[in-house]
Parts: sequence; structure tokens; C-alpha cells
Amino acid sequence: MELGVYGFGDVHRDPVTGAAVSSQQRMADLLERARLADEVGLDYFGVGEHHRADFAVSSIVPVLAAAAAQTKNIKVGSAVTVLSTEDPVRVYQQFATLDLLSGGRAELTAGRGSFIESYPLFGADLNDYEALYEEKIALLLALNEAGRKEESITWSGKFRPALDDATIYPRPVDNNLDIWIATGGTPASSARAARLGTNVIYALLGGSVNSFARHAQLFRAEAAQAGHDAGALKVGVSAVGLVAKDGAADTFYPYYRHLMDGISRERGFSAPNRISYDMQAAPSGGIYVGTPEQVAEKILLTREHMGHDRHILQMDLASVPQKDVLKSIELLGTEVKPLIDAELAQKAAA
Repeated sequence: MELGVYGFGDVHRDPVTGAAVSSQQRMADLLERARLADEVGLDYFGVGEHHRADFAVSSIVPVLAAAAAQTKNIKVGSAVTVLSTEDPVRVYQQFATLDLLSGGRAELTAGRGSFIESYPLFGADLNDYEALYEEKIALLLALNEAGRKEESITWSGKFRPALDDATIYPRPVDNNLDIWIATGGTPASSARAARLGTNVIYALLGGSVNSFARHAQLFRAEAAQAGHDAGALKVGVSAVGLVAKDGAADTFYPYYRHLMDGISRERGFSAPNRISYDMQAAPSGGIYVGTPEQVAEKILLTREHMGHDRHILQMDLASVPQKDVLKSIELLGTEVKPLIDAELAQKAAA
């Protein structure tokens, strides 16, 4: 099972100490995390894009290229690329270039994003929310298929100029980009990913872990019905969390509360409190905080429900201090991963 970390380059003012961090420092922090994740044997390092003051990363590929240049084995990918407000041709070219630079370690996770700032910024109409994504993911996959076959592509749609016998360069290693679809977990998005025959990753941002089991089951059933090899398609889980020898839940809570307070004000829902947080931090909840043993047990429980192949954690929520993030990454690689690997090997041998 693959384990990894991801982030957005949070530059929130620390809600505990009041300290501020510059975007330049956060970029250096991200690269330090990538190097450590590679050193301790984690499988994936991702960054996602936002277009607002509290996050430093709006352009993913340069950050991942820098991470790739400073690592040897770890996969580097987007978490996520907001495809609805991007040009799929340019996205394909950028990630193909990243794949060449990294020696075939690049991944692209396409989504619609959890915020909407990029829509007016790049001239996209929110009324076209569904249509934009449907057209652009279809084009991105068509570009990848043409690349696999070393063919040109002819295409026309509503939201970008037509392609007439166009050959897109460069092509990635082995002429193939590893593309995932990200979803918050709706039946419609699970079914879409299944029909398209792509890997899927679910964002567990609330609720119980077992509530997501039905989405993974639907994904595999729909993929098989669409004629894809469901067993060959990967399912991932992204969540928030922190690993520590002690006090992880207490350390993480003020940062989680700070971020969720802001989002709740923006979107008009009730802010969380310590009671609801502790429910999410419990074994069946969607926040992965605790000792290495507790986090390993919780990831294994998630796997029992979802049968997933990859689990990635955002540890730097609302500017959790770098020292705590680095220690958490170290523990994820040196203690959580061996515990999970040993348990899965034992079950496979039984």
C-alpha cells in the first residue's frame, strides 16, 4: 500500500503563536518535506493549487519540478490540478515535461477544486461548472491516449479552439501520463471516473470512513460494467492528519479549528468544536491524528472499508509548524508504513 503526503503551501498566520511565514519560506519548507518524504521511503509527494492569499502555491508544476530534482524515488503529483480553469493541452505538455525531468515519476490528479477563485480569474463561467470539467477531462484523456499511440488528435469542443490533426509534444516517459480523478465523494463523480477508466482518489474531509465504502464499491462496479479492468484501477484516499509520539490530537486541533472556522464563515455552515473534532479523530472518523500505531490502525481500518491502494495526508493544515510536520513525515515513513506493510503481508500469507 502506498503512503504519502500533500499540501498547498499554507501561509496562514499561526493561530497558536501568531507567527507569520512568507511564501518564499513556505516554498523552501515544501521542498524540505519532499526530500524527507523520499528519504524515509514514502511513495508520494503532492501539491495542490489555490489562487488566494492564504496559500503559496498557485502554479503546481514548478514546485513539483523542484521537488523532483531534489529526490530520487518518490512520485510527485498534483493534488489537485483545477482542470476546469486550465487548458488541457497545456496541462498535458507541462506534466509530460515534469515526467521527463523526474524520470517517469510524475502524476496528474484532475479535479474541480474546493474553492472557486480560479473561475473568474481565468474567465470561466461558474454556470458552466459541470460542462467545463466534462469537456476538459475528456480532452485530457484523449490527449493521453493519442500520446500512447503516438498519434495526432483531431478534436472540437465548446471551451477551447479545435484541434485539427495536431500532434502534442513533448510526450512523457513511455508515452503515458499517470492520471487520477479527484472527488469529494459523490455517486456521480465515482461513476464518471469509472466510465472514463481512470484511477480515483477520494477526499475524506468529514463524516465516517465507512460512509465512503459505498463510493469505492460503486466505482469498481461501474468500471467493470463499462468494460474496464476494475482490479487494475487504483483507489486513493486523501485526508488531513498528524502523527506524533504523543499529543498529536491536541497539537493539530487549533490549526484544524482555525482553517475550518474560516471556511465555515465563507460557506455558511456551523464551525466545528472540540467535540466534533474528537469524533472525527476517533477510529471511525476522517481525521488521522495519533501515535504511529493509532494512525496505522486507522488507515488499515479504512482499507477494510474501501480496499484502497494509496493513502495520503495533509499535515500542514493552517500552518502547522514545520518541525511538527517534519516529525510527522518521518514517523509516517519509518513507523506507520512498516506497521501497515507487516499487517498486510501477514493477511496475504494467511
